Amino acid sequence: MNIGIPKVLNPRFDHIGIAVDSIESSSKFYQDLGLSSGESEVVQNQGVEVLFFHTGETHIELLQPISKDSAIAKFLKRKGPGLHHIAFRVDDVTIALNHCISNGYIAIDKVPRVGAGGKLIAFLHPKSTGGVLIELMQN
Repeated sequence: MNIGIPKVLNPRFDHIGIAVDSIESSSKFYQDLGLSSGESEVVQNQGVEVLFFHTGETHIELLQPISKDSAIAKFLKRKGPGLHHIAFRVDDVTIALNHCISNGYIAIDKVPRVGAGGKLIAFLHPKSTGGVLIELMQN
């Protein structure tokens, strides 16, 4: 998928985000595959608890809502558990976000915000990216 980010921004696939009702019950499958995980983390400003499973250079992020009005809770109510987003690591999320906006992509976040692990993130709306929610995250 080409979302218009030039190679100079050095985009790399980082993770797939999966919305789940329960991290505890959903993580069993990934553990049975032999994937290792870190500790779960609450990202208060997004109303979620997250748990990353490591698959080499990339990750699987399970996202469980901790509040009924979080974006993940709304997603689960509308679509049920499943693929929520894909994320690309970039060297500078502000430059990547501004580049995407200037190329006509719809930004959910007009400025980057803090996400899991304290990393700066910004989302692009699926209406402008072929139906997939895209997360840009800074190393």
